[in-house]
Amino acid sequence: MWSEMAIFALGFLAQLFFFSRMLVQWIMSEREKRIVSPDFFWLCSLIGSILFFLYGWLREDFSIILGQFISYFIYIWNLDLKGIWSRWPILIRALILLLPFVAVYKMTSEAELFAQNFFHNSHIPLWLLIFGSMGQIIFSVRFLYQWIYSMRQGESILPIGFWIISLVGSGIIVIYACIRLDPVLILSQLGGFITYTRNIILGMRHNREERKKELPQKGS
Repeated sequence: MWSEMAIFALGFLAQLFFFSRMLVQWIMSEREKRIVSPDFFWLCSLIGSILFFLYGWLREDFSIILGQFISYFIYIWNLDLKGIWSRWPILIRALILLLPFVAVYKMTSEAELFAQNFFHNSHIPLWLLIFGSMGQIIFSVRFLYQWIYSMRQGESILPIGFWIISLVGSGIIVIYACIRLDPVLILSQLGGFITYTRNIILGMRHNREERKKELPQKGS
């Protein structure tokens, strides 16, 4: 059995990967004076997602699990688009791809126990579970948006809309985490506020500069 300290340690480790991806992305964006989508961002995203999925399972927190399922394969898609995924050994790729399906099978094979633990959890009221799940869904929709946007552009991009959705979803999760007294979620989301806001500013500033460059061309 995992002790509470061990579970929190696992959660903090996952958040370390999530924090590292945001920090590196932020630094690289500041240097380029525009929003960038580095390889490191997606690699840390996948590793953090695997660890955070396990954390959510051990915490019996359905909202966390739901959030990881939505974004998991988008991380892989971006890594594949950047040519990283195909360079990994087939066995490693197979295990990573199988992980969410094994988890789904585990939950559905124990449907009654799953419903009792997650939907009737005495530690989490149903309204709070729904509220937290809503935050996770919004927070994860940002990657669906990023995926669609990148598919249209033909390259891995982190657009302004991604960061706006991040800011909204993060706000809901912080409220949920404060009610649940979850230090892992609180610290992880508070740290992201600065990065999300700064990327929005960088993106808007870059777009203004690009529009200014286009004006003389249109005038001529």
